[in-house]
Amino acid sequence: MVFLSPNNFLYMKRNLILFFLLVISILTQAQRTIIHCGHLIDGKSNEVFSQSTIIVEGNKIASITKGFLKPSKEDKLIDLSRKFVMPGWIDLHVHLESETSKDQAARRYTATEADIAFMSTVYAKRTLLAGFTTVRDLGGTGVNISLRNAINQGIVIGPRVFTSGRTIATTGGHGDPTNNSRRGLLPDPTASEGIINSEEDARKAVRQRYKDGADLIKITATGGVLSIARDASGPQFTDDELRGIVETAKDYGMHVAVHAIGEEGARRAVEAGVTTIEHGSLMTEKLADLMKQKGTYHIATITAGESISALAKIPGYYHPLVAPKALQIGPQDKAAFALAYKRGVKMAFGTDAGVFPHGENAREFAYMVEAGMPVMETIQIATMTNATVLGMEDKIGSIEAGKVADLVAVNDDPTKNIKTMEKVTFVMKDGVVYKNE
Repeated sequence: MVFLSPNNFLYMKRNLILFFLLVISILTQAQRTIIHCGHLIDGKSNEVFSQSTIIVEGNKIASITKGFLKPSKEDKLIDLSRKFVMPGWIDLHVHLESETSKDQAARRYTATEADIAFMSTVYAKRTLLAGFTTVRDLGGTGVNISLRNAINQGIVIGPRVFTSGRTIATTGGHGDPTNNSRRGLLPDPTASEGIINSEEDARKAVRQRYKDGADLIKITATGGVLSIARDASGPQFTDDELRGIVETAKDYGMHVAVHAIGEEGARRAVEAGVTTIEHGSLMTEKLADLMKQKGTYHIATITAGESISALAKIPGYYHPLVAPKALQIGPQDKAAFALAYKRGVKMAFGTDAGVFPHGENAREFAYMVEAGMPVMETIQIATMTNATVLGMEDKIGSIEAGKVADLVAVNDDPTKNIKTMEKVTFVMKDGVVYKNE
């Protein structure tokens, strides 16, 4: 019988551990995913590349080569040789906590946070399977922050989420959750809940969003179509309040997204230095020129405008204060997009999903094309441009070596059939396949 001294035993144990770590490392390195792409759109070029191979290692794109690379026996092969492959899409305006319904106003009083949380997981998964691997959630109860965290931890299936948490609004403004409520039924919201009435309140509300864990700030600079209030377009923040929001957000490393229907509220927000104007339904040449000068992005959410104007024609679907606004404002989003685009405003891609059913986000591509934007540019805006808005252009937004493996595929050539974007057949996020038809 051979006896080992404690030192010899520890030496052998250490060597065994090192040996197993080496074996695991070798096996991990050998496990690659080889994707044969019949046609590849990289998110940056106007060219459609034929017969390319994407090599994915872990959650990253390792390389892209011409032709179909023959996989080794250790590799996993994904055959998309008849598909059009492109970067995962990014939607910069969604609301994952809710979805349009005839009783949506009543749900504010009946739905618990648990109800909202469970439904948000359904909407998140539907969004991912529709090809949107990253989204910017622009306002909810704060459950959206927990949803983001659950997705990041692998508990819930969904897109990569950047969220504003609760929206910041003014008393009675678009975003005040107590609008049209019986006095005393709900407590009067404060800056902590996102309702502000001074520059001091504005700064406090931004800091509270930071404390809550938000990634960015969303404000409602004008009235809104779906809020139960008369006005849809009037300005609702003072210049001082806007300055306080933008300055404080910048101090805390956050950008500001702005709901704006009317010109004056949008103008004030652009002058204050916000990053994106959402909707911009009543766009004018003067406002567009100011946005171009300031470098402000326009996110038209045309799908939302088209959807609400259609739903408003259904008797009783919307509150009596909402329906006339939806019929008036909704159809103007596409024209606003066309005007801003022609004036040279920087455009970004967002849909306002939740105002219409989640998973239909890709309808926006066709509307943008109808408004005058070339197909390849709509794809670049939904990928590389949106990644830049998020400050993630070095990680997502294009098919390049070293970037995260976010990929989608469709059956047809989108330059010939833009509607193919609404029928995604393959989705990979972070190197993991979630859909492969």
